[in-house]
Amino acid sequence: MDGCVRIVLLLVALLTLSAAHAADNVLLIQLQAGGGFRVWHTAGESRLSDDEITELEVTARPGGGAVTQTSAGPARVFESAEGVTISLLEAKDDKTLLLDRDDCNHVRVWHSAGATNLSEEQITDIFISALPGGGKRIVVGDYQVKAFVTKLGVTAALWQVAAKK
Repeated sequence: MDGCVRIVLLLVALLTLSAAHAADNVLLIQLQAGGGFRVWHTAGESRLSDDEITELEVTARPGGGAVTQTSAGPARVFESAEGVTISLLEAKDDKTLLLDRDDCNHVRVWHSAGATNLSEEQITDIFISALPGGGKRIVVGDYQVKAFVTKLGVTAALWQVAAKK
């Protein structure tokens, strides 16, 4: 199975989970070099159009590209081994966006701040449960979670636990 097909199947699986279980969001969890995790969110307060994202991506430099005005205020784009990040200089909370290009060359934007705030222990449980094809479904706090190992870290779909009848 080629990479594009696998990515499409993963996205279909995540969307199916979202539709079937009213998923609240998807998180990207990255293990940090010194320990601990960095958590990225699919939704955040900072919004840039697809055109702005594409235009900004080409300005990425290892030390940061030139400051560019965007609909979310001034931004600077960095390129590193971990990927391309957009630093939104005047954002209140959602100050960094991570760009993720799949094997089909589609861009997904991850936000540094979002609505779901989990404890370090909960994030660890999710991270440990992940498998390349998707780990078993686990319950973390008020959420059910299905976690997948990806090239950037662990992607986890979260949805509310159904109320017991």
